[in-house]
Amino acid sequence: MAVQRFMSHVRALSRLVYVIAGVSLTFLMFLTIADVIGRSFRRPIVGTYELVAFSGAVAIGFSVPFTSWTRGHIFVDFFIGKLSKRLRDAFNIATRFLGLGLFFLIGWNLIGYGTSLLRSGEVSLTLQMPFYPVAYGLGVVCFLQCLVLFCDILKVLGGEYE
Repeated sequence: MAVQRFMSHVRALSRLVYVIAGVSLTFLMFLTIADVIGRSFRRPIVGTYELVAFSGAVAIGFSVPFTSWTRGHIFVDFFIGKLSKRLRDAFNIATRFLGLGLFFLIGWNLIGYGTSLLRSGEVSLTLQMPFYPVAYGLGVVCFLQCLVLFCDILKVLGGEYE
């Protein structure tokens, strides 16, 4: 029962950051449209390039955990589809552990990078927006992805995967 509760919390957190990614993508689209219209009247929006870059990073990075949870990404199961269930499960557990390690390292380095950006006071050129919140946010989302992959391992071990 505690495992199910843990997994439902991870799913809820993944969904929350997915909603944030959707809001960011919507903002990105409206900003781009407004900038194009403004440019036709010789009134571009200052800092659009920076805002699109920040929003794009949030939209892409924050969508990863829920996409992984729902298995909405593209994957090729031609090879593992021919294996026995036991070998498929072993393969899925091994790849999830590798992914878990990879996302942990990426998250750790993004948090470290965010800290160095914070200490240096690095900001964007036009709007003077700090970079570190995006780095921290992406680092936290990488750790959330680790939890999603751990839940995948629990699903495989519980016979609930696939």
